[in-house]
Amino acid sequence: MAINWTEAQIEEVVAAVIKNLNGGAPTTKCGWDSTQYNGRRLIGVYADMNDAIEAATAGYKAVRAMTLEEREKVISAIRDLCRKEAPIMANLGVAETKMGRVSHKTAKHILVADKTPGTADIISQAKTGDYGLTLTEMAPFGVVGSITPSTNPSETVICNSIGMIAAGNGVVFNPHPNAIATSNYAVDLVNRASAMVGGPSVLVASVVKPTLDTAQIMYKHPNIRLLVCTGGPGVVRSVLSSGKKAIGAGAGNPPVIVDDTADIKKAGKDIIDGCSFDNNLPCIAEKEVFAFRNIADELISEMQKNGAYKITAEQAAKLANIVLVDVKNPKTGIVKKTISRDCVGRDAAVLLDKIGIKVGPDIRCIICETDFNHPFVQEELMMPILPIVRVDTIEQAIDLAVKAEHGNRHTAHMHSKNIDHLTRFAKAVETTIFVKNAPSYAGIGFGGEGHTTFTIAGPTGEGLTSARSFTRFRRCVMTDYFRII
Repeated sequence: MAINWTEAQIEEVVAAVIKNLNGGAPTTKCGWDSTQYNGRRLIGVYADMNDAIEAATAGYKAVRAMTLEEREKVISAIRDLCRKEAPIMANLGVAETKMGRVSHKTAKHILVADKTPGTADIISQAKTGDYGLTLTEMAPFGVVGSITPSTNPSETVICNSIGMIAAGNGVVFNPHPNAIATSNYAVDLVNRASAMVGGPSVLVASVVKPTLDTAQIMYKHPNIRLLVCTGGPGVVRSVLSSGKKAIGAGAGNPPVIVDDTADIKKAGKDIIDGCSFDNNLPCIAEKEVFAFRNIADELISEMQKNGAYKITAEQAAKLANIVLVDVKNPKTGIVKKTISRDCVGRDAAVLLDKIGIKVGPDIRCIICETDFNHPFVQEELMMPILPIVRVDTIEQAIDLAVKAEHGNRHTAHMHSKNIDHLTRFAKAVETTIFVKNAPSYAGIGFGGEGHTTFTIAGPTGEGLTSARSFTRFRRCVMTDYFRII
């Protein structure tokens, strides 16, 4: 359960952390400066990446000396502290990045605490036969270097920490530069939790000012044995080209198909709930809808009943010119549309205000009808904007949805009661996550079965990562003995 923080307490901590981020002198009783909180140094946050890696290396050695029971005790403490301080991290994330919704970020932290697998995910296997016994165990890599995003900063730090520690690793983070305060607060939280139950004082580490240079140090440092990246295509490519073992969690553009057998009332609510969750920041969230023509009007009506505001084609064109900006590649000179950082993860009301439309807080999502080639369909916006394309057949729906997903093989959704349609789409789209008749977040265990993660490794094939993803297999063989059958 989350602790009952007062608004004043939350504002006090958030204001202090943000003041620290901006480099100003502390102005609150919390006493933040560049390395301190409440009169003490932040635990595990270093000015130099090399120092952070050395600290994480010491943490790895300490974890190796711990029993599984002791390791799980530390993880339980991390879970407890994450639940208690979920409102702080949620408010801090929104204040620092200007993205998302506090209530949804709070829920995501609780989800991480409750459903991120721990040491139970590490399973040994034994095989016996005429020639004796072979034991295969999941062993740690050593020190893991982790790149984390601005969209789910503290959630990813804590989720990765639990899984990587459960696997027996030390961890060093290079957070997204736009979410330094939030990410490093989470690093400090993990280390505080460890110390509270007698674990290593520095279990995970980070840097005061993460940059491309600190990332390069991480990539090349001999102590880093595994790299894990949760982010955009560019940073994932850089990690995969590092020459080291890497896990890459890349971009997606999840399509939704709604056919004429679906429960349209439920589909309308589920799609808006998923698309608007944390203002569409999760990479699994619904990004474009392909609706059968004969149910499209009813689906749109149900969406509007659940907090969607429908804009016209002209208004959609005007909004597109604001949320998508031209960026010129300095090397090739090619101009390409890309999402505006000022619009990512903003409330629907804020985006509508940019085109002169005033709405209340009940509006959670912007919907519009478009053709397949519209940029709202083709670009992963990460905003509560949902284009709807009418289709006539399941063949057309699958063809367009697969093309819109752009081969990321990340996530796809479908609302249907037709098993043949569901199966055909799942086979064609080949995504890591396929959600049927539910909001997108069911795919990461929020209202659905299965564990939670915010590192979904489609490019490298690990899928929804967990503790076992951060291990390597080791085999021990004994011949002629321990076969008792």
